[in-house]
Amino acid sequence: MKKIAIAILILLVAWTAYTVRQEKEEEKPVRIKPEKGITLKLYNHQTGKIETVELEEYLVGVVAGEMPPNYPLEALKAQAIAARTYTLKRILSPQNTRGYHPGADLCTDPTHSQAYLSGEELRKRWGVKYYYYLSRIKWAVNSTKGKVLVYNGELIDPVYHASCGGKKTEAAKDVWGYDVPYLKSVTCQENDYPVETKTFKISYIDKVLGTDLQALAVSTGTKPVKISERTGTGRVKKIKLGSRIFLAEEIRYRLGLKSTIMTVSTRGDKIIFTTRGYGHGVGLCQRGAAALADKGQNYREILSHYYPGTKIILYK
Repeated sequence: MKKIAIAILILLVAWTAYTVRQEKEEEKPVRIKPEKGITLKLYNHQTGKIETVELEEYLVGVVAGEMPPNYPLEALKAQAIAARTYTLKRILSPQNTRGYHPGADLCTDPTHSQAYLSGEELRKRWGVKYYYYLSRIKWAVNSTKGKVLVYNGELIDPVYHASCGGKKTEAAKDVWGYDVPYLKSVTCQENDYPVETKTFKISYIDKVLGTDLQALAVSTGTKPVKISERTGTGRVKKIKLGSRIFLAEEIRYRLGLKSTIMTVSTRGDKIIFTTRGYGHGVGLCQRGAAALADKGQNYREILSHYYPGTKIILYK
């Protein structure tokens, strides 16, 4: 019995040493930007002005705007690291974002960059829970301070979304047409996803998309809409509207749909879209990250799952 206890103790010590060593290697500082106390230029859509914001302070507003504050702390930490990486990537590659707002690194519009909420906005949104939720968000940001994601020594483009719709995330190649080694389709543990149905008049779709659905229906009697191609995960990749074929991601954006996991039907002069999930489906799934955290996974495991082949390092 004593021998077994000693053997178990030796294994525990060895495993602890391995874990600590692995963590130190993973977090070996890499010089990405020489300046200390990084600040960024943020275009605020509410005020119409460019504000100077300290990086870690900015991240508090981003994590609060991008992820529900009651999510598990490990999911919030994963979000903080993804958001920090995204921000530094934009600061160091200004040509990617400054076309929207000259003189700014990022903006507060999530369709251009990342969602961001000021302290005043958070007070209104959270009410009496403001200090409790703020402490959780600050803990997630401060406890991961300086940590970013890299692939082959370079900052990654850590795209993320609210809900993949369950089962699998999507590969970048099937959404945007180019392959990214760390943005592959992976399994997802998400088990609670939004479902939404939107109905549009055919005349409205013709106006927004420049299609000929009304004329086609009158002259030929054929169905005005047809799914023409799906991705390997089952999302709609291309959709035919009248005589034109669109990428489903373009339709999602222009019609304000939540996802490309969709079914499409017609009823009279209307087209009905029913979607599952929320967002483009590439990279980290926020609801999936929460599900993994609930199962006991830490932020390193969550990020490794959604961005395979990447490493966490410290910038300085």
